[in-house]
Amino acid sequence: MAKKRTKSKSKKTTTAEKKVSFKPSKQNKIIFGSLLIVLSIALFFSFMSFYFTWQEDQSMLSQFADRNAQASNLLNKFGAGVSHFFMYKGFGLASFVFPFLLAVTGLYLFLGLNGKRLISKWIWGLVGVIWGSIALGFFAADFPLLGGLIGYEMNDFLQDYTGKIGVFLILIFVLMVILVRLFNFTPEGFANFFRRQKQKIKSDFNEEPSIHNTQTINEDGEGSIELSTDDKVPEKIDTYTHKENIPPLNEEAGLDVNLPQEEESDIDLKVEETPVEEEETDVTAARLVKDFGEFDPKLELGNYKFPTLDLLEAHGASGGITINQEELEENKNRIVSTLKNYKIGIAQIKATIGPTVTLYEIVPEAGIRISKIKNLEDDIALSLAALGIRIIAPIPGKGTVGIEVPNKNATIVSMRSVIASNKFQKAEMELPIAFGKTISNETFVVDLAKMPHMLMAGATGQGKSVGLNAVITSLLYKKHPAEVKFILVDPKKVELTLYNKIERHFLAKLPDSEEAIITDNTKVINTLNSLCIEMDNRYELLKSAMVRNVKEYNVKFKARKLNPNDGHKFLPYIVLVIDEFADLIMTAGKEVETPIARLAQLARAIGIHLIIATQRPSVNVITGIIKANFPARIAFRVTSKIDSRTILDAQGADQLIGRGDMLYTQGNDVTRLQCAFVDTPEVAKITEYIGSQRAYPEAHLLPEYVGEESGTSLDNDIADRDAMFKEAAEVIVTAQQGSASLIQRKLKLGYNRAGRIIDQLEAAGIVGPFEGSKARQVLVPDMYSLEQLLENEAK
Repeated sequence: MAKKRTKSKSKKTTTAEKKVSFKPSKQNKIIFGSLLIVLSIALFFSFMSFYFTWQEDQSMLSQFADRNAQASNLLNKFGAGVSHFFMYKGFGLASFVFPFLLAVTGLYLFLGLNGKRLISKWIWGLVGVIWGSIALGFFAADFPLLGGLIGYEMNDFLQDYTGKIGVFLILIFVLMVILVRLFNFTPEGFANFFRRQKQKIKSDFNEEPSIHNTQTINEDGEGSIELSTDDKVPEKIDTYTHKENIPPLNEEAGLDVNLPQEEESDIDLKVEETPVEEEETDVTAARLVKDFGEFDPKLELGNYKFPTLDLLEAHGASGGITINQEELEENKNRIVSTLKNYKIGIAQIKATIGPTVTLYEIVPEAGIRISKIKNLEDDIALSLAALGIRIIAPIPGKGTVGIEVPNKNATIVSMRSVIASNKFQKAEMELPIAFGKTISNETFVVDLAKMPHMLMAGATGQGKSVGLNAVITSLLYKKHPAEVKFILVDPKKVELTLYNKIERHFLAKLPDSEEAIITDNTKVINTLNSLCIEMDNRYELLKSAMVRNVKEYNVKFKARKLNPNDGHKFLPYIVLVIDEFADLIMTAGKEVETPIARLAQLARAIGIHLIIATQRPSVNVITGIIKANFPARIAFRVTSKIDSRTILDAQGADQLIGRGDMLYTQGNDVTRLQCAFVDTPEVAKITEYIGSQRAYPEAHLLPEYVGEESGTSLDNDIADRDAMFKEAAEVIVTAQQGSASLIQRKLKLGYNRAGRIIDQLEAAGIVGPFEGSKARQVLVPDMYSLEQLLENEAK
């Protein structure tokens, strides 16, 4: 019985010992860590607020117990009291170290980290607080709040015994101790830092911290070694158990068990710096750029001067928009009364005045259906007695309904005003176009390179040709002749003839064309097919240059990373402008639609952009294939809702008022604009100004295109063959690929000469006829057959 009692007593004592354990649990650590983090944040904001509110809170400190008294500190009376204690009576700005230490301690507890290094952090933190307070009291004696009362008094006390020079030397000495002990500062490291700066070595050298050992011994003779490198490696590296042949580590063995954690070696570690190896990629390009600079495509016309604003007329719009208050009030009253007749209440109405149209934004009362207002479009137009009423229900991005009402006296938007605007002048776009101004009278600028193609439609006399002139004028004012080329197609033969003067600056044409502006439909077909060849050639260049678009290609070419001997060259943007597309479709049909569709689908990446205008936006002119690849649409006034849906996929173009009033869409949103007006004399002045300057020897030449019917009439005269005919035949037969671009690359010839050799090879029966964008079929299987063929021809 006695044994049982002793056992039970021993069990009770062990359970009691477990209950009295002072080691905090994981949950308590998380709770206490969270408390410290919250307290650190509270102290931080209290200290921050002290320097702004301490004067107001001085009188409140004596009324701390009064609940009605309020402090200006962010944390009210608690913040005022705590900040007064630490910042005023304590250490001043140096007190901000305390929230930092509390936050670090809280994070250690919250994350369950080993807290052995917290003691050293607190010790050095307190040293930093005292040093910082004294330093602020010494250097900012005129501002005692910065160093606090303790800093001020300790600085005053030290000066009584050592003077100002003595206090300064003490501060320098303590700072050196902090740098050496805390940051491992050495003179060698300081000298190496300046040496690295002098040599401009970009890579920073991370010095390995010294490894400190801490050994602990368990009661059973088991020991563990902890390696710490300033918290940069895990504290526990390995644990081992002593075997019979390994004596346990203890004090009798002559080993110091409790080695200090901050022990440092007296042996200096000398680090030999290794130079950074230079990369071998594009060494030739880097050397060329260093010797000659980047390639400048504008160098040939380095003295080219851009057109000036004086060439454009203001058209009386310098005074801005005139606000007619009576007209606004009259329209507002009519809109409100018309809606009230149909029991539609309005909570709010606002007017935005544009150059041509005023937008009335209304907020209907709760419970009013938007469709009910939309159906009253004709009734509102009748009450206002105005043409071109357009209701937007609702306005995208706003909780309002818009009613667009034309102004009685429209303001002309001059091309000069949009070109001179900051929005256009500072536009960082590849091909910026300033169309005109919005209803809010803001200049509307878009990037043609991101459209990437534009479809324009409108009835005769509604501003379509003026819109094309605005597009071309914008690019002429912004781009150098080396950066963009125009292909102008004008079946009407009168709209674009003024641009003949800038043929050798900005225009592109076929090699055998006399005039750069194309008016003959047959030449249009050849030009479009030539553009397809140019597109394929450019894609070959992009493929060999391993880039995705023409912008990246030109950047690489300017950096001299592409060899011109391999056929590479600077690629300007090409803008194809067709003034009357319906006439081409009527006369040529599929012969025009097919290359247009190919270009629209593929030409975006290689810098070829299409602008097509037509006065008849019917489905047999603007087919589904064309519409799918022309996301940017511009609609001037049309005659029917069907035409509006054809061009915009939405109604509204039939309700425009003409004279440059237009709708622009590039996706879902439709924006109403007043197109900028540029008159024919202004265009003539611009082209005369550009044409009078030094130009290129000829217009930009497109690849030569030979139609299918011309291949059969080729003359097979051996005497007229090119000197490189045999070499070209060998290249074609070896590669089994019949294309002019292959001859151009392999034999380093121009495209025109390579095209003539291809024609001669076709006449000799070595390659097959032209097959569009595909390579010609090679009819000779091997070199032996080629030699036999050439020998037979010689006989």
